[in-house]
Amino acid sequence: MSNPLRSRKRGSTVIWALMALLILGLGGFGARNFGGSTRSVGTVGEREIDLRDYARTLQREIQAASAQIGQPVNFEQAQALGIDRAVQAQVIATAALDNEATRIGLSVGDAEVRAKLAGIAAFTGPDGAFDRDAYRLALKQEGFGESEFEGKLREETSRTLLQGAVLGATAAPEALVGKLAAWATETRDFTVAELIAADLPEPVGPPDNAALKAYYDAHPDAFTRPETRHITYVWLSPEMMAERVQLDEEALRKTYQDRIGDFVTPERRLVERLVYPTEAEAAAAKARLDGGEATFEDLARERGLALADIDLGEVSQEALGAAGEAVFALDAPGVVGPLPSDLGPALYSMNGILAAQETTFEEARDDLAAEAAADQARRLIAEESNGIEDLLASGATLEDVAKEKGMELAAIDFSSETEDGIAAYTAFRDAAGAAKAEDFPALVPLDDGGVFALRLDGIDPPALKPLDEVRDDAVAGWQSEETHRKLVALGGEIKANVEAGTALAATGLVATRLGDFARGGHIADTPPEVAAEAFRLPEGGTAVVDTPDRVHVVSVTAIHAADPAGDEVVKMREAIEAQLGQSLAQDMFQLFTQGLENRAGIRLDPSAINAVHAQMN
Repeated sequence: MSNPLRSRKRGSTVIWALMALLILGLGGFGARNFGGSTRSVGTVGEREIDLRDYARTLQREIQAASAQIGQPVNFEQAQALGIDRAVQAQVIATAALDNEATRIGLSVGDAEVRAKLAGIAAFTGPDGAFDRDAYRLALKQEGFGESEFEGKLREETSRTLLQGAVLGATAAPEALVGKLAAWATETRDFTVAELIAADLPEPVGPPDNAALKAYYDAHPDAFTRPETRHITYVWLSPEMMAERVQLDEEALRKTYQDRIGDFVTPERRLVERLVYPTEAEAAAAKARLDGGEATFEDLARERGLALADIDLGEVSQEALGAAGEAVFALDAPGVVGPLPSDLGPALYSMNGILAAQETTFEEARDDLAAEAAADQARRLIAEESNGIEDLLASGATLEDVAKEKGMELAAIDFSSETEDGIAAYTAFRDAAGAAKAEDFPALVPLDDGGVFALRLDGIDPPALKPLDEVRDDAVAGWQSEETHRKLVALGGEIKANVEAGTALAATGLVATRLGDFARGGHIADTPPEVAAEAFRLPEGGTAVVDTPDRVHVVSVTAIHAADPAGDEVVKMREAIEAQLGQSLAQDMFQLFTQGLENRAGIRLDPSAINAVHAQMN
């Protein structure tokens, strides 16, 4: 069971209540009346579990869950998520710690409580100092008296001391940290060979009838025909409207001119610009560059910049403004300046010339015509759509609609494997898969501007295909499975030879030697199980690694321990020590808290708990 007070953050009940109630305004439970004189939902030892603390914590956790999933969580949903039970465990654990702190006489003085109060932002005034009026008003609004709240804050601080003592007393065992670090940082030398069909003494031939039938019977899923839906549809696509499309040559030329930037690209330069505060500084830098005292990259670095920071990319002469003429006058890479820029005097490094490019109207016409034709066809289909929808709404059959509107009428046997023709469209596949026999055909748009409507004529359920129909596939499947089985057996033979003293590289297989290979490393085009097996084997060990469709033999030739004083091992030790220490501390604290609860005894008041829950609905 997870302890709700596993960390100090979770244990700060009072502080969290303040944040929730006073800063975010999420509460109000302090002022609510739960009926009668009930003030607690139970006890742990001599310590009562305050009813309002339970209500506040429960509301806070519900709102946290709402924020996490991005939508409101009502109380019934919170119960289904176990939030109420988690909160009960949390307040029980808090009461157990308070009870133990009282039992052993652990407390803090007034000065510590005063410091805690002064550090709560909700109680500070405009000057940042503690404001007693704000303090009183906030407590009054939430139903707290000053002594009551300060008592809770004192308990919280004492509880934190007790919790810190338990958590801080736990350390990761040095021996375990060392072993884990050594395990994680060791490297290995090993050899890997993949077995393929060509390595078998003879290829696997076709199966006899009995073996084929047995394979067929053992793999029904591979030979089952999916559900097939018999569908009739009408379809109108942009291509079908081609005869009705009329292109306007002048309109094409106008489109070309309107998009001239797509077809005519002016000459450009690859440019970097280094800006200086004054022209004198820029000129001095240019003189050093010309004298060979510094490179352009050196100059940029002196100004705290990398070349990537000052790269303008591909720019036209016009984009460079007043500096454009000088930069474009260069016929080879070089640096010019100082020249003006929007940011001040600058040096410009020209690194490449990109020639102007032009696509003439004649060269672009076919593409422009295709775009215009498709656009006009889509508009024609949109104009036809209203009439098609009216016909369908009036009860006309698909056959009647196709005849009257010139749509393509066709039938298709549709399944999850159908991808040709109209079935290539996602919209059609979705509609065909969801269609019911009682549905009336409806017009559905397609991504390319086309439209269709369909009718479900019948459904054939999934069925096992006869063996004669799938014989070739069954033979291929049996051969693949039998080949794999024989490769695994061959791997066992090779493993025995290696264990008898023959090096894996000397077995005649294509072998790959890997040296100083780190745990968790990756071998290209090889299943990860191979490297994982190499790190499970002892030095000199060999294994057959059987993965789907592939068989490997791996043999470990050496295991190398990392230098205990090396940076890698030291860093690994530090990480393991921190993680393991935290985990052990949390586990110890959980056991400690459970022990306190068991020794003190827990009593819960179901009626009081139900009263809080009723306020949540």
